[in-house]
Amino acid sequence: MSIRTILVDDEKLAIQGLALRLQPFDDIEIVATCHNGREAIRKIKTLKPDLVFLDIQMPGFDGFSVVQGVMDIDPPLFVFVTAYSEHAIKAFEAQAIDYLMKPVEPERLADTMDRVRSRLADKRTSDELDRLRNVINEVAPDAADNLSSMDDDLGSTRFEKLINIKDRGQIFRVDVESIERIDAAGDYMCIYTADNSLILRETMKDLEKRLDPRTFQRVHRSTIVNLDQVRQVKPHTNGECFLVLESGAQVKVSRSYRDVVARFVH
Repeated sequence: MSIRTILVDDEKLAIQGLALRLQPFDDIEIVATCHNGREAIRKIKTLKPDLVFLDIQMPGFDGFSVVQGVMDIDPPLFVFVTAYSEHAIKAFEAQAIDYLMKPVEPERLADTMDRVRSRLADKRTSDELDRLRNVINEVAPDAADNLSSMDDDLGSTRFEKLINIKDRGQIFRVDVESIERIDAAGDYMCIYTADNSLILRETMKDLEKRLDPRTFQRVHRSTIVNLDQVRQVKPHTNGECFLVLESGAQVKVSRSYRDVVARFVH
């Protein structure tokens, strides 16, 4: 299935360059290009694309204003493309799926497209289930409960098994099952396995959507743990506790996430 895409940049050469870099991706279909924010809002609302590559600094309506301007519809995925790294944090706060620096590196663009495909597959699966539920609720209400088992089956396939992480000038393919814990550090994630630690530039909210919640659970505002790696629960004061992981590392569970610990004591 093609990914219907709009390119937005006030510089004509920038659009041409990005379109050229997107040519190797057979599933990308560029349905429009826009040179200012107002035009972008009109085209997004009219064409309803899957994906928008969006420049941040444009005269009049900047990239963030474009995102705000389409919040009254089901918005597409946004990838910000800019020459200014200081906008990175605000870009992720605006729920962008990624943030690319000009000139766009082919390897970074490939990583972004992997993330886009994963997110679209997840969204389409969810949309199909919602439509199916609506039909079943109308014609066979008693059968609606059977869809819960379908959710379980889909859960095993729609979450990622491997994550590509570009760190220290290399690309690491990390088996998700080997991840022990994940710590947030601003707009970066520290990924820990038994024998390595890697830095991934992604928000915790986006990363959570890529991981199976039956295995990966947040135990603190800034920490996700692989529950299969937990070997011991150690009570602590004030209703908090520590999870001892396979490697011996200890992770504090805050009181707000005590329901996670309940899985180990019942």
